Amino acid sequence: MSDIELAALKYAREFFRGDASGHDFYHTERVYKAALRLAENENADREIVALAALLHDVDDRKISPETAQAKKNAALFLESHGVDDKKAAQILEIIGDISFSGGKVPRSIEGKCVQDADRLDAIGAVGIARAFAYGGSRKRPLYDPENVSESTIGHFYDKLLLLKDMLNTESARIIAQERDSFMREFLGEFFDEWNGTK
Repeated sequence: MSDIELAALKYAREFFRGDASGHDFYHTERVYKAALRLAENENADREIVALAALLHDVDDRKISPETAQAKKNAALFLESHGVDDKKAAQILEIIGDISFSGGKVPRSIEGKCVQDADRLDAIGAVGIARAFAYGGSRKRPLYDPENVSESTIGHFYDKLLLLKDMLNTESARIIAQERDSFMREFLGEFFDEWNGTK
């Protein structure tokens, strides 16, 4: 691990200290590790992937709405650590392209690896836990049969169950199969218990 990766890890750990919305440091760390695995399989540039993954949420509009547009936190980190302008621009472009709500597919293989890693962390067992943590932080009900889209269970249908088919790399698609199946099993069990049929 390079010195700048270590610095970015330390920065992310401090930045997300105390977060309970599912966008904590451990989310960033998981995305970083998954992105590096994908990067190795896809022959992507390690440093660009690593830094984009480690900084991908520091300007997220849900966490830092005042810096989200200009990516100020990530840009300042890169500048203060001497990352050249061309590489910094690539990293900032990736950060800007990976969100689900943005609806973009990154142009570079590096961006695709980071986007896939971020999406993999939103599905499976950890994804289920994160969905309910985020829902709780926004005071959403677990489930509301009369207003499904405003509940955390609704989030599965609006986003999480779509992610498997939105991945860019074959490496990520393989990982996603089992995680997606687990979420569908969970939802089946949830509705059985909710409806009192099990």
